Amino acid sequence: MDRINRRSFVAAGITAVTALSGLAISGTQAWAEYPERPIEMIVPWGAGGGTDAVGRVFAELLQQQLGQPVNVVNRTGGSGVVGHTAIANAQPDGYTLGVMTIEIDMMHWQGLTGLTYQDFDILAMVNADPGGLMVASDSEFQTAGDLLEAIKAQPPGTFKASGTGQGGIWHLNILGWLMSEDVPVTQVTWVPSEGAVPGLTDMVAGGVQVVPSSLAEGRALIEAGRVRALASMSDERQDLFPDTPTLQEATGSDWTLSVWRTIVAPKGLPDDVRSKLVDAVKAAYDSEEYQKFMTDRGFGLRWADPEEATAIVAEDDANLGEVMKAAGLAQE
Repeated sequence: MDRINRRSFVAAGITAVTALSGLAISGTQAWAEYPERPIEMIVPWGAGGGTDAVGRVFAELLQQQLGQPVNVVNRTGGSGVVGHTAIANAQPDGYTLGVMTIEIDMMHWQGLTGLTYQDFDILAMVNADPGGLMVASDSEFQTAGDLLEAIKAQPPGTFKASGTGQGGIWHLNILGWLMSEDVPVTQVTWVPSEGAVPGLTDMVAGGVQVVPSSLAEGRALIEAGRVRALASMSDERQDLFPDTPTLQEATGSDWTLSVWRTIVAPKGLPDDVRSKLVDAVKAAYDSEEYQKFMTDRGFGLRWADPEEATAIVAEDDANLGEVMKAAGLAQE
């Protein structure tokens, strides 16, 4: 090889190396600039509900944090299966997020899907509303202990409860409480309803004796003096209901249950994208806008980072599975 050719060969090599280096730098910069396009936030429940409200305020706040539009899409159907499946099946690239609800811990036990919480990257828990025990204000029961003793003493079916459909979360809530007190799950008859509000209305009218939904859902009637809150299924007393004892305080039961909402992504996010999203979710949660939004609407504020949130979801999955099996509601 003559001198000119050698120089040409060396120059070409330098040019190639420089080009490759440029590509590497460009690629690193592009990845660091995530997100580069709009993000979709899937809500597995209908517009206008509580999960939709949380999803929409979070989408707005994440948009401020990430600098890209975050568009809410309601994917309803199948008792939450359709929306949760859409989240789990999306590309794990950070451009599809979702609001996962406690129903993920129920659907697979019901035989509706093979999907579980393990099919998601849980970024954080941002809301939790503990269940409770509520009776009408004219009820003879002044404490949860009074109610429990009466349930034990009366024939099965004497007491009726309501607040959701058959096998819904609040049905499982009262079954879990009964099991924790060594009371047969058949001792209280469940009257299905379209939700907590119809159940509370029925209770005030005398159709049922107890509603085990979240105290937040009964707040208006509690403040109006038409419903009495006997206990909260939480580890500590709720800020909105400081005079209502926990179930542990009231009867010694260790049963706790909250309906919660978590921000999630499909399983398998790149570590740096996941880290950026967790930071953005935390900043959104800590914002004055989110805190005020949740407080004004009576939603329970609850922060749990990815590890703690995953542990909570896993524990609820196991507990709800045990309850459903005992009540004959599980399909696996």
